[in-house]
Amino acid sequence: MAASSTSSIVRHSPLTSSPPHSRNESRMTALLPPTSERSDKPWGVKRLQSKLRDFGIAFGLLAIVLALSVSTTTFLTPGNLINLIDQATVVGLLAVGATLCIISGVFDLSATATLAVSAITGIWISQTFGFAAGFIGAIVAGTLLGAITGLIIVSTKVNSFIGTLAISIIYRGLAIVLTAGAIVSPPAEIAGSFRIFAERGPFGLTWASILFGVTVVVFGLMLAKTTYGRRIYAVGGNAEAARLSGIRTGAVRIGVFAISGACSALAGLVMISRAGSAQPGMATGLELTAIAAVVIGGTSIMGGQGAVWRAFVGVMILTVIANGFNLLQWDTTYQQVVTGALILIAIAADSLFFKKRNS
Repeated sequence: MAASSTSSIVRHSPLTSSPPHSRNESRMTALLPPTSERSDKPWGVKRLQSKLRDFGIAFGLLAIVLALSVSTTTFLTPGNLINLIDQATVVGLLAVGATLCIISGVFDLSATATLAVSAITGIWISQTFGFAAGFIGAIVAGTLLGAITGLIIVSTKVNSFIGTLAISIIYRGLAIVLTAGAIVSPPAEIAGSFRIFAERGPFGLTWASILFGVTVVVFGLMLAKTTYGRRIYAVGGNAEAARLSGIRTGAVRIGVFAISGACSALAGLVMISRAGSAQPGMATGLELTAIAAVVIGGTSIMGGQGAVWRAFVGVMILTVIANGFNLLQWDTTYQQVVTGALILIAIAADSLFFKKRNS
């Protein structure tokens, strides 16, 4: 019985070559709506429901923006909007990496520890070889640390949530060993070069904001348009079916961990630009904020569904809410209540849709 089921998965998988009649059946099945959606509702109503489900979170962000635009006189000023995007940069870069990990079915709680080690490594290399070498060295270090994290998780088969938590402690310890617990800074003669991401570029945006936008576009297109992106969805949706279809699930997950490490390194370089230094405890706890933004944006915590643009919307919602509390001079204690409620609603909605899809 089990063998028959397995053979069925292989024959009907869209990732394997299939006989013509099987392809036709797959196409016909793809054209039909899910069983739960085959109702007597008019086509227009079903289409509206589908759009609301897909882009509802973007409408939510728009509603918050409209509310703050009406209730304050400073929210829509160019300076405030530019600062909003700049404030979202570090969490946004971490959220891009977290999105790829979650869609593939794993979590990366070592992201900010990787950020700290790669930032310290970049400064350490720049002290001997200059700014360019330090910049590249930080990204290479972040990518390698991410790949090592993925290799450990895949080879040991431990739960990624617990495994990356343990690895984050190891990386924080490594950062303390490298710095002896002290704050490190780039040499005075190249310190100005490290501040590049804090400077203004086109349209008054900081180079950090532009870096964030480019990262969202590049990895969003990679996820949506490339074979590797489709494999990330396949592995997160059903790892066993993906493996039987010939996908190297371990390599895919090591790849997303490496990308998460590279995004963490970029976030570390942005933080060096702002603070002018790096230290072992930098960005502690921001990995959870990034995961929260990904979930609020609508990426499924169950894996297999989501998008990078959703992470961008989730990060902007958290940033706009924080900005609104400041502009309206509300007690920031309630900001945590609002953020927690949003996360809870997002997870509950995801669980509801997951059960509905499987019913």
